[in-house]
Amino acid sequence: MGFTTGLLGGITLTTSLVYLSLRLHTDNRSHQSALLRQQSTLLRNIVAPPAPTPAPLPREVRAGVLESAKDRWNAELERNVRSVQKVDWEEWRRWAEDGVSGVWRRAFAKSQEAVDRAAGNA
Repeated sequence: MGFTTGLLGGITLTTSLVYLSLRLHTDNRSHQSALLRQQSTLLRNIVAPPAPTPAPLPREVRAGVLESAKDRWNAELERNVRSVQKVDWEEWRRWAEDGVSGVWRRAFAKSQEAVDRAAGNA
């Protein structure tokens, strides 16, 4: 092995070790710095908590004609469904039965009167 090769190999080895040592030292320092910053923020928030952030303002988006028509249609449909759900179906059934039985009685009462008159004339 010659002088130049040994010298260059030694310089390469030394600079590689110095670089790796400095890199490890820099990484450790940045990690410690981040930990200290985090702990400082945590302690500062315990002593004096930050002010609460205000709620975001609601955004209003204007709907187009088609969307407005859909909204009106849906509102009317919901109103109709609720009115059908609120109907007392038993009461409605009684009312319909009373109406049909009244019509039935009148129809057959007239025919019964016609039969009685026909029997009385005969």
